[in-house]
Formats: sequence, C-alpha cells, structure tokens
Amino acid sequence: MSETTTTYKVRLEPVGIEMDVEEGETVLDAGFRQGIALMHGCKEGQCGSCKARVLSGDIEMLKYSTFALPDYERENEHVLLCKTHAYSDLEVELLNFDEELLSHSIAVKSFEARLAKVTPLTHDIRLLEIDLDKPMKFWAGQYVDLTLPDIGVTRAFSMANAPVDGTRLSFIIKKYPNGLFSSQLDGALQPGAVLQAKGPYGTCFRREGRTGPLLLIGGGSGMSPLWSMLSDQVQSGDQRPVRFFYGARTRADLFMLDEIAAVAAALPDFEFIPALSHATADDQWDGETGFIHEVVQRRLAAESLSGVIDAYACGPVPMIDAVLPVLQMANVEPDHIFFDKFTPATR
Repeated sequence: MSETTTTYKVRLEPVGIEMDVEEGETVLDAGFRQGIALMHGCKEGQCGSCKARVLSGDIEMLKYSTFALPDYERENEHVLLCKTHAYSDLEVELLNFDEELLSHSIAVKSFEARLAKVTPLTHDIRLLEIDLDKPMKFWAGQYVDLTLPDIGVTRAFSMANAPVDGTRLSFIIKKYPNGLFSSQLDGALQPGAVLQAKGPYGTCFRREGRTGPLLLIGGGSGMSPLWSMLSDQVQSGDQRPVRFFYGARTRADLFMLDEIAAVAAALPDFEFIPALSHATADDQWDGETGFIHEVVQRRLAAESLSGVIDAYACGPVPMIDAVLPVLQMANVEPDHIFFDKFTPATR
C-alpha cells in the first residue's frame, strides 16, 4: 500500500490565488510546480525576495540568513517562502508581488540534457551549450538550475539565448578558481556528457509591449541574461531605444563585440557603452573608465531619455547594490527596475 502525501491549501493574499503545498516541500517550490510565479531570487534564504507574512496556519522555517529575514521580522510572522514548510492550511500575505509576473507564470519542469560544446570567450568566461530532451518555454532573462549528476553539483545559470522554439540552451558562465561546476568547463566535461536542467526560474525577464527607453546594465556573466533579452528584443521587431552598459576590468575582458555590433546595425537607436574599471596603458582605451554604476550615472545625467525607462541590471551583488540608487536618483520608477543578483554559490 502506497503512502499518501499530506497536502495543505495555501491562499495567497492580496491576489486571491489558492494552491496546494505538499508536506516536505517549500511554499515557493509548490508555486513553481503549479506554475504560480511568486517573487524570488536566490531560492536559498539569502536574498529576501520571497519575503511574506503568515496570516494564519502552522509553518516551520528551514535554516536561513538573518540578513534576508532579521529576527524582529520573524517575530512578526514574516517568513521566506523558499524556506517555509506548511503543517496546516495557510493564509499568506505576499509583500512583493507583480501582476505581470503572475500572468507570465510557467510551471517549473525537469529536463534531461547533454553537453553540446564549451567555447572560451575570455580567459575566465565560457559559453556553455546544452541540448535538452524536450523544448523549454521561458522568458528572456530567466535561469535554470543545472546539475552535474556525476559529481552532485547544482548551480543556477541564466540563459543567454532568446526563448525561441527548440531544445538548445546556451549560458555565459564565469569561471572561479575553486568553482565546483565552472572548473569542469575546461576539459573535464566532454560533448555528450549528461546534465540535468530544472526551470525556468527568475523574475528579471524582459517585459514586452513597452515603448520607453531600455537600459541594460551588466558585468561579468551578467552578460548572459542581458544577451537573451537583447536577442529577444531584436527578434520581436521592437524599435525602442536601448542603452547597453557593460562593466569589465580590462579590454581583454570584453567579448562578443562583433555580435553586439550586429545588434547595433539592426536597431535604430542602440548604443553599447562598455567601461573598464582597471584599464592600463596596454589597453589603448579611449572609452569610458571607472565602475559601471559611475558610468551609468554620468550618462543618464548627460542624456535626456524621453518616456518611461525600463532598467535591467544583472551581475555581482556589489554592482547591483551600487547601480540601484543611481537608477533611483535618475528617477527611474521603482516598479520599472528589474535586477538579478548573482550570489556566490553556497556549499
């Protein structure tokens, strides 16, 4: 006789959505499974994006960072949905929600994958391409969890390709000296190697049907979701103005310049603004210098962009933390600022 899984009802306010959560799964995972796109970021209890308040019901919280959920908030029934297990029916108040996000919900699924190829882009950036066993629907800017089953390592990577029909996914990945996943990209992983993909995840995806200027701001492997959005933008035939800011250390850290030039030729009002934070005389660089948030600040002050701006920032946590106040001071509306913080992997 098979065991019956205990299931509880969760009502999400103020949106009035109801869903099931099974005992042993988090509320956030239950949403993913049923195609209900709740706000989320790291999914590991570190960022606070999925913070909510329990109005009624019994829950248990798994281990989380008090930076994401301070003790005084926990004492007032606040929780992180990525770390919340239900032990009764629940009523939950969403503190962060996006009607457009909920309308774009895609159920998270698991996929079998095989490595197609790995291409070096710079000394520490790689382009990983995989083939799935079936097509995945996603929005430009979203990510998947990729698992190497042979060594039991899972990491989150943003798709670099536009969400067109097909089974090929590409990812722009930064190598780290002791990276358990990225260290496999220079020879250990061979074409045909088996991977597993689960997704899509992510709330920082390209919003369609907008007419105002588009700001894309990235650094390092933050190029991956931004390139997906930009490719999607070109394929959609959208003609809105685009300013693409990208921060690198030196000229050798810039890549895909030919592909970006092709985009510039395809769009009527596009400018790529790379900036070097550690330019040397050998770079022979006459472009922007300094950290990318400083360049964004200078450019937005110097150029008057008309219309409601949409801004997407993807990259390391310090870069995002520096860019957000710059966008706010430039009067970019808070609900038109989307970001994806690339948090370090936890062991």
